[in-house]
Amino acid sequence: MCVHDLKERERVPGRDMPMGAALLREPTLNKGTAFTEEERRALGLEGLLPPHVSSLQTQVIRVMENFHKGPTDLERYIYLMNLLDRNETLFYRVVLERIEEMMPIVYTPTVGQACQEYGHILRRARGIFISAKDRGRVIELLRNWPRQDVRVIVVTDGERILGLGDLGANGMGIPGGKLCLYTACAGIHPRLCLPVTIDVGTDNEELLNDILYVGLRQRRVRGEPYDELVEEFIAAVQELYPSAFIQFEDFANHNAFRLLSKYRDRVCAFNDDIQGTGAVGLAGLYSALRITGRSLAEQKILFLGAGEAGIGIGDVVCSAMVAEGLSEEKARTRCWFVDSRGLVVKSRGDLSEHKLRYAQDYEHVGDFASAVNTLRPTVIIGVSGQTRAFTQSVLEAMAVYNERPIVMAMSNPTSKSECTAEQAYTWTEGRAIFASGSPFAPVTFKGRTHIPGQANNAYVFPGIGLGIIACGAKFVTDEMLSVAARALAEAVSEADLEHGRIYPPLARIREVSAAIAAAVAEVAYGQGIARNPRPENLLAAIKAEMYEPVYQRYA
Repeated sequence: MCVHDLKERERVPGRDMPMGAALLREPTLNKGTAFTEEERRALGLEGLLPPHVSSLQTQVIRVMENFHKGPTDLERYIYLMNLLDRNETLFYRVVLERIEEMMPIVYTPTVGQACQEYGHILRRARGIFISAKDRGRVIELLRNWPRQDVRVIVVTDGERILGLGDLGANGMGIPGGKLCLYTACAGIHPRLCLPVTIDVGTDNEELLNDILYVGLRQRRVRGEPYDELVEEFIAAVQELYPSAFIQFEDFANHNAFRLLSKYRDRVCAFNDDIQGTGAVGLAGLYSALRITGRSLAEQKILFLGAGEAGIGIGDVVCSAMVAEGLSEEKARTRCWFVDSRGLVVKSRGDLSEHKLRYAQDYEHVGDFASAVNTLRPTVIIGVSGQTRAFTQSVLEAMAVYNERPIVMAMSNPTSKSECTAEQAYTWTEGRAIFASGSPFAPVTFKGRTHIPGQANNAYVFPGIGLGIIACGAKFVTDEMLSVAARALAEAVSEADLEHGRIYPPLARIREVSAAIAAAVAEVAYGQGIARNPRPENLLAAIKAEMYEPVYQRYA
């Protein structure tokens, strides 16, 4: 088995190798001051670089010194993207070695601001932009991508970027950021990754009036023309990249659920906002229950938000409850949802299709706080984007009803979190088991330090993708999500739990991703949907093929 067939080997200069100044402009090959004297002579680089030969680690030190000089996180993001455009290997070395520091910059929360200002900070476009004007010629656009072996595609239409809404073509920062994490967190070679934005316009007035906006200046295309463009894209991918794993990212609810339903049994498709969030949410519950000593089937979970993230977690949790012996109907009665109009119950006539299966036979309750006091849940999960919706009264009530209330404020970015870590611990007298979508610093309350867990999808989607690629899976199944959640939860140590931390440190992300990948691939082999032969030691084979950002030698 070979995960990606692109592990870097020694390379001999030839007709396909740029020389001289052209080589320094090619980020996938450029080593900057790390080119050896022998390489400089052979590649026409003498005189184009200062004479001292630097090591990769010395270059990392230089990068970090300049990184810390950035006055804002957005400036640091821009600096890192410029580095990626100059020297791909050095960029990934920096991100990998300092993942806890880099994650909030290359992804949430800073990437959200980068998307909002995309047209204002654009230096070099990365990825493929497919617009509504390109119908009938999508495959021609994809053929312009310089790499023929693509295994992971992250695609967005920019309508629901994080908690920021419709950002149109500016949303391209999200596929790029996700793919950076596929490489840094799971060792998928960057040459296998393709970010795509399907630009069908935007209904964001501010962007339409922004002279620096990079996308189509028109209202969003919807209905049949939209579906035909997406279908053309999927067909083109199947023709050009038949082994590609397609990740739908930040589509609005009305498209996200139906596109996943339409394509998940036809191609190897995955929606991170629904399925990835579901897996990471379930993993957090598994870990939290190691602290409380209770079973998953005993929990009553109240969600604030009934969109992609909430329903996604509900679906994965229900699947896990069924595996523990509950009927599907009984499992769904353990998951309750509050949306913008109150508790999701059968008597309401305004429910969309994805909410109907969770509509409870119960009286209507109009707000979240009332639902907490009426239902007395053991777990509250925020996926609403409603800042500080977990109020003091809500958290105090959770502490009254539960010895160890489980509180997961998962909305991104930090400004949208339903509560802060400090609020969760303070208002529950330090008894909350807390996790958030974006990072919060440790909190000391009455002499005890609590370390918040980060319910970040980066814990699961890179490992799922790696497992899919490793075995050549034809589809993504529900069982893969459950085993990914279980593998993530098992990576949480007893020492982590002692501090209330229900996710492992990000510093261990590669180890975690490899374990998830092996679990996912094992399911694919068991279900008979893997194309690649199974190696004797699956985990070892996956680890052996993970990309390491080190310089290759040009002999």
